[in-house]
Amino acid sequence: MEDELAVADVAEGRRAAAKMAAAVAAEVTKEEKDGDTAAAAAAAAAEKDVVVYRGWKTMPYIIGNETFEKLGSIGTAMNLMVYLTDVFHMTNVDAATTLNVFSGTTNLATVVGAFVSDSYLGRYTTVGLGCVASFVGMVILTLTAGVPTLHPSPCAGSSTTIAAACAHATKWQLAVLVAAFTFIVVGAGGIRPCNLAFGADQFDPATPAGRRGVNSFFNWYYFTFTIAVGFSSTVIIYVQSNVSWWLGFALPALLMLLSCFCFFAGATRYVKVPPEGSPFTGLARVAVAAYRKRHLRLPSEPEKELFRAPHKSSLVSKLPYTDQFKFVDKAAIVAADSEIAQSGMPTDKWSLCSLQQVEEAKCILRTIPVWATGIIYYIAFAQTTTYVVLQAVQSDRRIGRSGFEIPPASFTIFPMLALTIWIPCYDRVLLPWLRKIKGTDEGITLLQRMGIGIVLSVLAMVVSGFVEQQRRSYAIHRPTFSSSSSRSGLVSSFSSLWLIPQLIILGLSEAFNHVSQLEFYYKQFPENMRSIAGSLLFSGIALSNYVSGLLVTIVHRTTGGYEKDSWLPDDLNKGRLDLFYFLIAIMGALNFVGFVACAKWYRYKALDGDRNGGDNGGDDSQSAV
Repeated sequence: MEDELAVADVAEGRRAAAKMAAAVAAEVTKEEKDGDTAAAAAAAAAEKDVVVYRGWKTMPYIIGNETFEKLGSIGTAMNLMVYLTDVFHMTNVDAATTLNVFSGTTNLATVVGAFVSDSYLGRYTTVGLGCVASFVGMVILTLTAGVPTLHPSPCAGSSTTIAAACAHATKWQLAVLVAAFTFIVVGAGGIRPCNLAFGADQFDPATPAGRRGVNSFFNWYYFTFTIAVGFSSTVIIYVQSNVSWWLGFALPALLMLLSCFCFFAGATRYVKVPPEGSPFTGLARVAVAAYRKRHLRLPSEPEKELFRAPHKSSLVSKLPYTDQFKFVDKAAIVAADSEIAQSGMPTDKWSLCSLQQVEEAKCILRTIPVWATGIIYYIAFAQTTTYVVLQAVQSDRRIGRSGFEIPPASFTIFPMLALTIWIPCYDRVLLPWLRKIKGTDEGITLLQRMGIGIVLSVLAMVVSGFVEQQRRSYAIHRPTFSSSSSRSGLVSSFSSLWLIPQLIILGLSEAFNHVSQLEFYYKQFPENMRSIAGSLLFSGIALSNYVSGLLVTIVHRTTGGYEKDSWLPDDLNKGRLDLFYFLIAIMGALNFVGFVACAKWYRYKALDGDRNGGDNGGDDSQSAV
């Protein structure tokens, strides 16, 4: 089947190229006196520039690269909370803040990566450099665990006072740790905004086989992500927690090396789309042109009177006029005939923009309010790698009579398991039923799915608060033993398995909101802005991490700080983590109200010729998951 799709991709690509060559030759014949020579030259140029889409033949390299990359990056990041507190002897608040800043910067770097990719390097080079940078960062992090001089000496005794028992990291040790994080950030900035788009580049979007291939590629993407989370949450974390931190970080570094090998092994087979300039430049031109012409009056029939440049790209869909954000329409007003050259293009691109450019800018402006609601939404998820792990540390993690203890960071696998189980159930069971009820192909729209995800995240935080109340009550009245961490207090006899329900709800929330967000940005942005679409999701997560870190700091300081027990002390039994969870739930509920308002106002992107725009959440009705 894969070979058939690949053959179909190549055949369709050649037929499209032949048609393009004929069209170019005919156009040149009309305009040039030497028609035969010009037509031959055009046909030869078109033949020379034929893009051969190999489709599924490139997937072993791309999917192999992404699988090993996720195994390496997730295996490195998932247990950092325990690493920073146990090996580098940071307090819980400092470690949580550090990880929030690290995660935020990692996700924010995707915006820079998308800009560099679109403007200068292209997706192939950007992903390749990102893989190498990630590998270097993982090697340095492995050295911080394996070389004794690169981390503080182990704590002495079992005192609960960190200053009395544990040495702080030196500036040199922290500098090496920051260097490792920096390379990992650079690597993620190159990989995350480009890997999905680069994989989609290998399929011809003008053919049915190519479009089916893109949808299948998205399915494979989430499947490999699930494998990576599962393996990292069990095997790698177990090695880190019970065998050796050095070996536990060396294993992800080795997997990242395999990722680099897979990626570069397919170098000669890839479709490498050259950089065509950053879409940010087009947005800036629209803003400048609209400001320059802010005093002009809009035409009575903007759809007919605004400037339309020749639409030359067959890879970018032509967008119809929409009546939202009319203030940017002024960028497409022709104030004088001299603004248009004989070629039909603007003489000054910073004074006159096409209607297509204006509508592309509107696509971004429309999504910003929806995107902003994701910042508060992801605060709940930021706790899964910080305070949920600390809850597990001070809960009874023993399974059966064997005495086996679940590693604290392994609980992060449960959201992904819930997501993995739910997606096929939704796609095969619930979605067909919704299609019959609503009479539409999509069942429920992307924005409706995102709203359900926000509600579930609020429910998860409420459940988290009640579970923490029980865990703390058991710890105070029925403790079991002292924690293996020198700073944590007594371990509650409350089973850590009670943490699973809140994590499953978060996983279901992610299945509705996170997956829908990615598909939403991919479908609502024009094709030439899909690197931005990929980075937009990560930038929202980045700001969420920063807000989460700031929230932790503010709550800690306003409720007591280090002088007395706050809501978030090192010993959770002396704090009120449950109130912190309830605070996040209240923020999420208010965020949901704002999201509903944004969703009612939003208009889905339409294509030229489809004035209604539909309510299918995109320019086609096929789901990407």
